[in-house]
Amino acid sequence: MKAGTRLERILASGKFAVTAEAGPPKGTSAEVIRKKGELLRRCCDAVNVTDNQTAIVRMSSLAGCLLLRQQGIEPVMQMVVRDRNRLALQGDVLGAVALGINNILCLSGDHQKFGNHPTAKGVFDIDSIQLILTLKMLRDEKKFISGEDVSGEVPVFIGAVANPFADPFEYRVSRLAKKVKAGADFIQTQAVYDVPKFARWMEMLTERGLDKKVHILAGVIPVRSAGMARYMRDYVPGVTVPDEIVTRMEKADNPKEEGVRIVLEMY
Repeated sequence: MKAGTRLERILASGKFAVTAEAGPPKGTSAEVIRKKGELLRRCCDAVNVTDNQTAIVRMSSLAGCLLLRQQGIEPVMQMVVRDRNRLALQGDVLGAVALGINNILCLSGDHQKFGNHPTAKGVFDIDSIQLILTLKMLRDEKKFISGEDVSGEVPVFIGAVANPFADPFEYRVSRLAKKVKAGADFIQTQAVYDVPKFARWMEMLTERGLDKKVHILAGVIPVRSAGMARYMRDYVPGVTVPDEIVTRMEKADNPKEEGVRIVLEMY
C-alpha cells in the first residue's frame, strides 16, 4: 500500500470502485458540502472535491475534503496547476496529508478565460504530469522538487485524468503512458457515452500493458434532458455524445430516468 486509503485498498483488491464528485459552493456554507456528502455516503467509496472547477471561484478543495472527512467520508482532493506555483502546490499536499487527506487527483484546470475571472493570470509553473511526478517524489523519495529533504512521511494515492475521446485520438494512450510513468496510481476518465470508441481506447492501452500498471475508473454523467445531451455533444470539448443518445432523450417521456437508464446500459 502506498497510502492505505479505502480507495486504494478497494482498487488493489480488484473490486469495482465507485467515486462521485461534489462541487464546493461559491461561498462559505459548510452545509452545502455536508448535504452532498450525506447523499453520496452509501453510494461511493470516495468523493472527489473539485478545485475551482470551470475556472469559477469556489470554496477550496482542501476545505471541502476536510468537511467530508469529518463526516467519515473518504475524499479525493483535486489539484489544478492553473492557480498555484510549485511552492503552493507542494505546501497544499503537505497540509492535506497532515489533515488525513491522502487521495490526490492532478489536473491542469480549465482555462481561466472561461470562468468568472477571465483576466486572471494562469500560473502553470508546472504541468499536470510534473505535478504527478512531484507527488511521487514527495512520497517515495521524501524530496521536494528542489531536491531538499521532506520532514516526515507523505503517503499519497496519486490520481490523474484521461480523455479517451479528444483529438488526436491516437495520442491519448501515449499521454496516458506519460502520466503512468510519472507515477499515477489511478486514472479517472472523461464521461463515456461512445462505448465503442472507449473500448478501442482500452484495447490500445492494454496492448501497451498499461492496464497492469494503473487502475482505470471510467467516468459517467447521466444526462438529464435532451438539451443537456445536445449541449454536451456540440459545445463540450472532448466529450463525444452519439446522435442516438440525443434522439433517445428527445423521445423520452421521463428524460431523467432515461438518462440513468442509458448510463446503466453502458456498464
